[in-house]
Amino acid sequence: MTCTSAIAKPAPTPRRVRAVGLLLAGLAVSGAATLSVSSAGASARSKPSPASRPTGKAPKALPSPLPLHAFPSAPAAGAGVWHPAGRHVSGRAVVYETFLPLPDAPSVDAGVAWMDTSLLHARLYSGSTSPGGLFWKYTAPISATAARTLVAAFNGGYKLSASYGGYLSEGHLVAPLRAGAASLVIYANGRATVGDWGRDVTMTPSVVAVRQNLTLLVDHGHPVGGLNPGDTETWGSSLYQKPNTWRSGLGLTANGALVYVAGPMTIVDLADVLVRAGAVRAMTLDMNPLWPVFATYSPALPGGAASPGNGTDLLSSMLQTPERFFEPAYARDFITMSAG
Repeated sequence: MTCTSAIAKPAPTPRRVRAVGLLLAGLAVSGAATLSVSSAGASARSKPSPASRPTGKAPKALPSPLPLHAFPSAPAAGAGVWHPAGRHVSGRAVVYETFLPLPDAPSVDAGVAWMDTSLLHARLYSGSTSPGGLFWKYTAPISATAARTLVAAFNGGYKLSASYGGYLSEGHLVAPLRAGAASLVIYANGRATVGDWGRDVTMTPSVVAVRQNLTLLVDHGHPVGGLNPGDTETWGSSLYQKPNTWRSGLGLTANGALVYVAGPMTIVDLADVLVRAGAVRAMTLDMNPLWPVFATYSPALPGGAASPGNGTDLLSSMLQTPERFFEPAYARDFITMSAG
């Protein structure tokens, strides 16, 4: 079961856009201000984030992440200590993983993954159910060619009917991009960032994919105001109305790395762990036990193919397995992180 939202609007019927680099103007949903964007992609309110600046120079690896501080109320041996995961890229570890016990439930761990966006190329995979349509080139299962560079993969967001946001990929604008929506943005060079659409990120010729989901959960390095640990509806409909259901989120650090967090927790826990992981901006991804999954892949040979057999979940308690992204019947969107 995926989440629903009382504020969600039905997703429009998919339509074709001629090219991602074309101007997309006047995008809006009912009740939201119209957003006009230009090919220059300039924003009067903010500068693009570091991850949104394409460059012709050879990528330089980000510094390895520093250990995280466990919550004072939930100390545990090994908490916050990073360990490399998945295949290396250019001889370097590009994904690190750790865990943090939750401050209000010390016996429950949140899994945390850090990804080097300078050496990893992001790609949005689309599904026939979410966002809809049968015209996708990049859809499950991950192809044999793509598997040879795959490092990690993780779940996308809510169904569009519950996301209160838009979706753009492969030249298809499936749902209009909403001003103010939390957005995962992927560029032609494979770089990815997270931000508020229209403030931190806008349409430019180099944008190839945008996945929106609600509004930012973390902004300016802090959880947004008004979060309620008992919430089961505002930030997604929780299965059986349990506030501490499985949740996932994606954040951007100050130096442009991506951090993914998942575990059975409240929306307050999710925001707090994302901040502990260094997120300056973060968004929610899918929730409830069937959907959150983050897997890394470690083939025996450097150029070997990723497969369910050499994949490992971020948390052993995740219901889904590394096989999920290789299942032909999987009909939901997800994100891959691959060697360039």
